[in-house]
Amino acid sequence: MFELFYSMLEPRNLITLLVAVSAFATVVTLASPLLQGDKMQTRMKTLAVERDKMRTANREALQKGQDLRGGRLRDSAPKGAAAQIVDALNLRKLLEADASRTRLRQAGLRLEKHLVTYLAARVIMPLVGGTIVFIYSATVFADQVSGSMRLVTSGCGAIAGFYLPNLFLSNLVKRRQQSIQRAWSDAMDLLLICVESGMSIEAAFGRVAQEIGSASVPLAEEMTLTIAELSFIGDRSKAFENLSNRVGLPTVKSVVTSLIQSERYGTPVGTALRVLAQENRDDRMAMAEKKAAALPPKLTVPMVLFFLPVIFIVLLGPAGIQVFGSP
Repeated sequence: MFELFYSMLEPRNLITLLVAVSAFATVVTLASPLLQGDKMQTRMKTLAVERDKMRTANREALQKGQDLRGGRLRDSAPKGAAAQIVDALNLRKLLEADASRTRLRQAGLRLEKHLVTYLAARVIMPLVGGTIVFIYSATVFADQVSGSMRLVTSGCGAIAGFYLPNLFLSNLVKRRQQSIQRAWSDAMDLLLICVESGMSIEAAFGRVAQEIGSASVPLAEEMTLTIAELSFIGDRSKAFENLSNRVGLPTVKSVVTSLIQSERYGTPVGTALRVLAQENRDDRMAMAEKKAAALPPKLTVPMVLFFLPVIFIVLLGPAGIQVFGSP
């Protein structure tokens, strides 16, 4: 084993390995766009399913004379082992299912089966993590790790498994919010143009969703879902609030507040959108300036570690060769 490891450290083998990794990375980079499907079309199909569910729920509510429960979609109860675990342990109450549902919707996971899978994962992953760490420490490091230390490491693995679903979900939410944030200013400009041209807010949202899909698929998805909610939910302000809750960004919340006030008091939508569009552009410029101002401190450590030694070698190298090379 060690002979194989030492043989890999030889310069010839290292160069061969680096060339192979570089060739593989090049092939993956060139082929990945061809292997990716049409995300926009796939998500629009998902939204079509959501719209059909909303239409069905609206018809049932009209027939029974009931409300839509604030516009929240209710799927049929999922079946399977995960659903049985969630129901048996009452995880919806213990792990705050409403807060988890909001986070999942911000990540683009809206179905009830996503909530059941997430709640079940928060219970299963600690057991899996602790078991894997215990088996690994009991087999690979059986002679080096004592029994008490083995239990401690298993506990650490269980804790890591408990927080792993939250970390994964937070990563999804962050990536989605970044995509929406980058395209939100352009979407505001397009929405302002559509509203000032005489379009209704539903038609403006639909047009912006078609145009902004190339820049941000999640933003187009949320706007399309908002159009469906505006069509089937009686309270239009609730549809706008659902958009703010699904996205979870302050800039979107400010726009939603202006739209709700315009719907409630009849104030001009174009004037409010013009002010908010200018504020979004200013905020984007301020964010870019903030990132540019933060570059010098971040570049200090790389310069000290990589640039300065090279400069010293180049400047002092010839003098050192002359000093130590002279007889």
